[in-house]
Amino acid sequence: MKEPEVNFELAKELGLIEEEYNRILKILGRVPTYTELGIFSVMWSEHCSYKNSIIQVKTLPRSGGRLLVAAGEENAGLVDIGDNLAVAFKIESHNHPSAVEPYQGAATGVGGILRDIFTMGARPIAALNSLRFGLITKNGKSSEEQVKRTKYLFKNVVKGIGDYGNCFGVPTISGEVYFEDCYQDNPLVNAMAVGIVKHNKTASATAAGIGNPVFIVGSSTGKDGIHGATFASEEISEESESKRPSVQVGDPFTEKLLLEATLEAIRSGVVVGIQDMGAAGITCSTSEMSAKGKCGMEINLDLVPLRDETMSSYEIMLSESQERMLVVIDKGKENIANEIFKKWDLNCVQVGKVIEEDKLEIYHKNELVADVPAFELVLGGGAPVYERDTKEPEYFKETREFNPEELKEPEDYNRVLLQLLSAPNISNKNWVYKQYDTQVRTNTVILPGGDASVIRIKKTNKALSVKVDCNGKYVYLNPYKGGLIAVCESARNVACTGAKPLAITNCLNFGNPYNPEVYYQFSEAVRGIGDACRKLNTPVTGGNVSFYNQSQDYAVYPTPVIGMLGLLEDVNKTMTSHFKNTGDSIYLLGNVSANEIGGSEYLEKIHNQIKGDAPELNLDVEKRLQETVLELIDSRLINSAHDISEGGLAVALSECCFTDVYKPIGCKIKFDYINRKDFELFGETQSRIIISANESNAHEIFDICKKHNTKIMNIGFTGGENLVINDEINVNLRILIDGYFNSINRIMENNK
Repeated sequence: MKEPEVNFELAKELGLIEEEYNRILKILGRVPTYTELGIFSVMWSEHCSYKNSIIQVKTLPRSGGRLLVAAGEENAGLVDIGDNLAVAFKIESHNHPSAVEPYQGAATGVGGILRDIFTMGARPIAALNSLRFGLITKNGKSSEEQVKRTKYLFKNVVKGIGDYGNCFGVPTISGEVYFEDCYQDNPLVNAMAVGIVKHNKTASATAAGIGNPVFIVGSSTGKDGIHGATFASEEISEESESKRPSVQVGDPFTEKLLLEATLEAIRSGVVVGIQDMGAAGITCSTSEMSAKGKCGMEINLDLVPLRDETMSSYEIMLSESQERMLVVIDKGKENIANEIFKKWDLNCVQVGKVIEEDKLEIYHKNELVADVPAFELVLGGGAPVYERDTKEPEYFKETREFNPEELKEPEDYNRVLLQLLSAPNISNKNWVYKQYDTQVRTNTVILPGGDASVIRIKKTNKALSVKVDCNGKYVYLNPYKGGLIAVCESARNVACTGAKPLAITNCLNFGNPYNPEVYYQFSEAVRGIGDACRKLNTPVTGGNVSFYNQSQDYAVYPTPVIGMLGLLEDVNKTMTSHFKNTGDSIYLLGNVSANEIGGSEYLEKIHNQIKGDAPELNLDVEKRLQETVLELIDSRLINSAHDISEGGLAVALSECCFTDVYKPIGCKIKFDYINRKDFELFGETQSRIIISANESNAHEIFDICKKHNTKIMNIGFTGGENLVINDEINVNLRILIDGYFNSINRIMENNK
């Protein structure tokens, strides 16, 4: 098959701009071959190079704390948790593939993030996900056809995540799901994984040792996923459906074999360097490993195991077939490597060697099809870097012209509470997580549905608390404050389980960076994330930037998802959110009154408005609150702790009553309103936690709050079969439980 003529028009089709094409001509001193142009196009795509984001991302705190490697140095972050153990964890997006092929897009997102963990030498122990879809109920914003499409995406994304994780054998222990019309065409599918490794058993994605052999291990290479990185670096359009070949196809059973073989190979000492073949496949792994090791590679594509022998050099280099690794083996130990991978029935084929020159020499059918400097291809090397223009969004003029006092107060507060508890953004997501194996390997301590999930580390007394979190509406209304809140709420969730927040990973989902309003959202959200992480001492271990999450009709909310990692030194001190005993006192910690409804679920679901400003957040107050609840839990003075978030105080109290659905306990709440009743009950003021405790512990609890300068208010006691709040709310728990736990089930069972 004759290759196309290489010129700027072809380069443009592959996603390169004229400035970049001219730069390629200068680097090579000639017109590139078709294969070389493909290599540059994927490595300089937004997905691989972060060319429009790295300037902002570098402002984040990327070292310090318990980090063992700085952000971006390896496939995943690495955090010291003591006893010679480290946690590898990372989150990444698979948004565009999931928009056109939801099952495989989501499944391979899980597979890719798991490989990032075990290429570090870490055994995966948990998976999480953060999902965003359009509306799954028909209203003025969505047509029947749109609802049907969204249900299809939702159903198949969840099935893809569940099938891959369940077959692979890792528990999916936590996540979040939001439904907003802005995600109609472009769902967000962010997958996170966590693994454990001993300090002296880690592996690096670095090529080293001149003459060392380079192997491809795992599955054979096919035509699936070609130009997946480029596809992820453009907007969703009518043409996107035709790009289904850009979506990879996963095989979790092969990945399980690859996990065991990879960990065995790393333990055996034969591995010099190893990297997953994710985005851009062989191109990315060869160039990044070479550049990091300040060396090069000579690769013979004739030796690559193929599923289709007709594949061109361009297709082989850009294929994103799953379950493959590139491994540099210590010379002389090839037979050991071969025996290990043969035992696990996997390909283990030498395709090249490490060379001293900083370049990739790619041969195919006895021809040199690519001769490219590795350094010039990669992030941190010669890949282009841009700082885009920013402009405060025009929509601020509309959203901030908002007078909450003009809102009509509810006539029936019981009805409002039930509507909120039944709303898809708040109601329990058991329809989702019942499809996941949440307890495989028998380490899960807190199952999905609480503030955060906790998983024990076997052969130790330690446990990890993990959470993914972001309220996109807050970031839409105020990107800086939204970024602050995303970090602080995820940390607060982890603290409510008794774990000290240690570090974050992030998945920054935004629209087109060439739009100055989008870049304003991005830069301000990153600034908020950075400020919060510095205050809470939770450095950023790494993550993912996903731009172009928009279509012709919809731009998604700016959605910087935070994956928070916390450590429990004593798993026996794990705290849950539900009330335990009748007669316990109930306290409100932190900001004891609420008067902020901007961006709230109450404002959107009851008043059909997305307006106002995101809630205020004082970082000093937040830090003191988290320190307070951690000391209360460590001192065994309280019986439950629950963060107040979407839906405000009334929703959070409801959840405290029946999160343990098998033993619901009601409560009677009495406090004086400082602000409007509906704002106090449903406002989403930040830095607030509900705790319950034996009344005899009151004195010590108040002393600890005073020590940390944290406000505390006694608001009632547990007991009965109803939720009672002043004179406004009095509902039997059975009614609330039905709305909270069954709403999404009913919606998804209705085929309309």
